[in-house]
Order: sequence, then C-alpha cells, then structure tokens
Amino acid sequence: MPHTESILWFEQITLEDIGRVGGKNASLGEMTRSLQSAGVPIPPGFAITAQVYRDFIEANQLTGRIAEQLAALKHEQQSLADTGAAIRALILGGEFTTGQRSAIEDAYRQLCDRLQQPEAPVAVRSSATAEDLPEASFAGQQESFLNVRGLDGLLESSRACLASLYTDRAIAYREQHGFAHEQVALSVGVQQMVRSDLGCAGVLFTLDTESGFPDVVLINGAWGLGESVVKGSVNPDRFMVYKPLLEREFQPIIERTCGSKAEKMLYADSADEPGKTTRTVATTESERQRLVLNDEDILTLARWGMQIEQHYQRAMDIEWARDGDTGKLYIVQARPETIESQKDRAVFSSYKLKEQGSVLVEGASVGSAIAAGPVCKLDRHDQSEQFPKGAILVTDRTDPDWVPIMRRAAGVITNSGGATSHAAIVSRELKVPAIVGTGNATERLTEGAEVTLDCSQGAQGKVYEGKLAFEVKQIRVDEVVPTRTDLMINVAMPDGALYWWQLPTRGIGLARIEFIISSQIGVHPMALLHPERVT
Repeated sequence: MPHTESILWFEQITLEDIGRVGGKNASLGEMTRSLQSAGVPIPPGFAITAQVYRDFIEANQLTGRIAEQLAALKHEQQSLADTGAAIRALILGGEFTTGQRSAIEDAYRQLCDRLQQPEAPVAVRSSATAEDLPEASFAGQQESFLNVRGLDGLLESSRACLASLYTDRAIAYREQHGFAHEQVALSVGVQQMVRSDLGCAGVLFTLDTESGFPDVVLINGAWGLGESVVKGSVNPDRFMVYKPLLEREFQPIIERTCGSKAEKMLYADSADEPGKTTRTVATTESERQRLVLNDEDILTLARWGMQIEQHYQRAMDIEWARDGDTGKLYIVQARPETIESQKDRAVFSSYKLKEQGSVLVEGASVGSAIAAGPVCKLDRHDQSEQFPKGAILVTDRTDPDWVPIMRRAAGVITNSGGATSHAAIVSRELKVPAIVGTGNATERLTEGAEVTLDCSQGAQGKVYEGKLAFEVKQIRVDEVVPTRTDLMINVAMPDGALYWWQLPTRGIGLARIEFIISSQIGVHPMALLHPERVT
C-alpha cells in the first residue's frame, strides 16, 4: 500500500475526509488547517487511515468470521458481551502487513524528528468514520491510549484501537441507530502528547450542557491528564463565561466553582510499572483547594471555543490541555455537541416538586427533570441482573459498559464526575435525569429506599428522602400569544435563569440578592464581615 493511502498528516486533512480518517481526525485536521493560523494551538500528529483498518481485516481474513459472530448475536444465539469479546479477540490476534508497519514507523519517526524527541510520547485515539457527526453521538465507544512511546507501543495501541470498533456499546449503538457494521471503519489518530500530567486538562462546551443556553461557554478542568474529567473519576472545577460580553472585550466570568479534584492521572514510571502508560494518584490538599485555571486562562479557552464554534457554525464539545513543562494551553479535540443542540426547542417542559422532603445528598444536576424510585446500589456493570427497571442507579461512577443498565434506570446518581463526565453525557443522551459528583451517595443512600431525584432547580441537583409528588408542564413556545407588554422573568435561584432562555421574553427582570447569596455564596454577609464572631 502506498504511504499516501495509509498515512495523512493533520495539515493534509479537512472535514471532507471523514470517510478516510473518521470524525475525530477530520476535525483535528480541519482545525490545524483553518484555525491554527488564527491562534488556536493544535498539537501536531497524523492519522492512520480507515483504509489501513479495511486492509488489516482483509489481510487477516477476518471479514467472514466477524460476520458470523454478528449473525449469532442477531439470531440470539449468543450474548452481546460474548459477541464483542470474540470479535475484539479476532482483531487483537491479527498482524499489520509489512507495508502497513513500515508506513506507521516512517510517520512516527517523522513526528519524533519534528518534536526533537527520539521516542516522543503520543496520544493514540480511535476515530470512527461514523463518529462525531452532528446527528450522532459515539462518545466513549472506542479506546484511547495516552503516553504511548516507541514503535512497538504504537503498533500495539493502534491494533487495540481497531479492535475497539467492536466494544459492546459500539455494537449496540450501531444496531439501535441503523448503522451497518461493515460500513463503519476506524482510523487511528497519533498526536503529540501534551504534558498535562504536569499541568491540567479538561473539557469545554460552547453552550450550557444542562439547559442548552447558547450564550455561555462552560469549562470543566482538573489536575493531570484529561481522562479523569472525561471518565468522571473526579469532581472538576467549573467555570462559565458569558459570550456576548466576551465579544466586547469584557471579562465576563460568571461562575468559578472549585471541585474536590481528589485524584489525578499521571504518566506511569515504565521502570516501576512495566506495561502501564498511566497511573492515578491522590492530589495534595493544596491542589484540591486551588482552581486549575486563572482568569486569563479561562478567557483564553472561552475565546478559542467561540472561534471553533464560529468556524463549524454549531455548538461544540472541545477537549483542552495545559502543558506543565511550558505552561502553554492547547486544544486537543473538538466535535459537534449532539444532545442539547439537537433538542426540539418548540416544546418547553417544566418540572416542579409538589412536596418537601429531607435532602439526603446534593451534586451537579444533569437535565432538568425529576424522577423517583427505589435505590439500587451497584459496584460493577456486570451486576445488571440485580438492577430492576425503573430503579435509581447509585454507583461511584460509570463508563461505557454501564450503558445497558442506565437505559433501564429512572435516574442516575454518582459519587464522582462533573457535567462533562461519561455519566452526565450518556444520561443526557438517554434523557435520564442524573445527579453526579455527590461525593458520598453510595454511603448516604440506603439500598431499596424510595428517593426523589430533582434536577429542576438549576445546576445543583438534590436527592430527597421518599417518593415525592411532582408535576410536569409542557408548553409549545411557538403557540404562546405575544403581548404588547414586554414580559420578563422573576427568578428565585440565579442559575435557574438559564433554564428559561427559550421562552419568548425579554430576559430576567428580577433576581433577589438574598437568593444569590444563599445559593451561590452560601455564607451570611455578616459572617464574612465579622468572621471572628462566628462560633
């Protein structure tokens, strides 16, 4: 195979190349070509094209054997888990051809020369040809590997990426959404590793992920590699910036919330931990109490997010990282936001509790709905037979293997994770209300006890004791009769203002200062004036 068919550098790629390099790599190429010159920094790299995957499958004579496994699943002769495991084993047992290996080696050596490092650490990421489309979310379905060094490590990680085209969730998602398995291929992205293990990393959205409000940039971040934020293993810092004033050169940071950030992901020490590329360690007390970004960083990331959104002409889901060696910020991925931006805004649903109850735990709310049901606490995704349909799933955190259980849940509650964690993203996609990052839900909530999960009051969700009554109202916004008087909204909880943006009003007319103090500051003003008098 000519190298030009198997390797494409990011600067050679545009969005029109999705069929050749998948959604993730096409977006990296598009940004490298169109936005890097405008000041949005993208770490360099290359794509191992989808043609390599197709030729790999053919050279190892796997087409028929994969089809046999999928047919057995379709005819209910074996389970989804057994089917996925069998297909992944087939691919992991295959070998790259001499030509493929040579092409990958040449490209890696060129990247190492470019970075002036003999065995440069790289991020190796899957990029499926039906991934990151505006109308489809394949979040978390395929594998990524960080801090990969040397040709052998790159080849091993690349083969594992190819195999991850058949994770259980990927198979189920394609079946559900009508994507023919044989029509989807996988490219592998190989990108300079930003030393965020020595710095920080996270995710930003160019809208509010809970309300869909389009005039803000939402940023989450934590110390170390960004996987901890994406996978929801930490409660990250949270920042929000108001776009219209940012365009006018103000500094409109409207929220800074310090997350607990209990752990961080670092490079593994190959001498002490052979075969491992990353490790997770506890953060220090100082790291937990400090914000990962200062105001200048927050505003820089928000401006880059707006540039990317304007280029793509749609709301975006973007990953960022700061190199701890150089202090530089980078954009390492960008994809269309596929949940809030696709909702039918003509219908406005409003949830309201009709009863009061004791608050058991609180965390970041996902969605704006209310759900009630019995608590079902699970430690592992393979305990699905213990989970009754309509129960409230309570666990430490979720990953893609939990999706079959989440589909049957009335609501989800996790100890860790933020608004951009796996649990939050998938809950939005499944339209299941969730409260994430509670810290101690698995300890505080009792197995089998009835609880009510309330995400209707803004960014902070609450879990109440008992099954409380609530009401749901639906309004068709396009049927609201206009009035000669301009209407404005009177809000109680300040963060609830974002939830009313789609109503035909002029905005917020009144927000009471005592509610702002109690919900956002959480300390009585006199206690701040006279801390020595607080007992």
